[in-house]
Amino acid sequence: MGIGERIKNKRKQMRLTQAELAKLVNVSAQVISNWERGYTNPNHDDVARLAEALECSTEELHGREPVKKKYTELTEKDEKDIAKRVEKIREDLSEDEGYMLMGEPISEEAKEAILDAMEFAIRQATKINKKYIPKKYRDK
Repeated sequence: MGIGERIKNKRKQMRLTQAELAKLVNVSAQVISNWERGYTNPNHDDVARLAEALECSTEELHGREPVKKKYTELTEKDEKDIAKRVEKIREDLSEDEGYMLMGEPISEEAKEAILDAMEFAIRQATKINKKYIPKKYRDK
């Protein structure tokens, strides 16, 4: 299937006429007709405007497979483990008044910023490490 057929299919899914799509993309209805029939192909900018008007990606219009997520999603167990780790870090920061940042006692805002950064880092590391876990152990 060519790009013209994909444009036509998406246009029909959106229940648009060629004239309506042409107006959205800022071209003539004849240009839309030529693209759909395969007489001409849209340029890069036209494809971008088509994708926006047809509420799809440019990759989809070109017929390419959608990009797979690089990392897997976090499970409920992962979320609980992350929450436990962040809570442990929070306790460590709260227990001792001796923590210093650039020679000054650490403020509550700084503690919260450190906690946010640590939580983000733990989440990212967990996602990245999931791809190295053998499939037979991933569900456990």
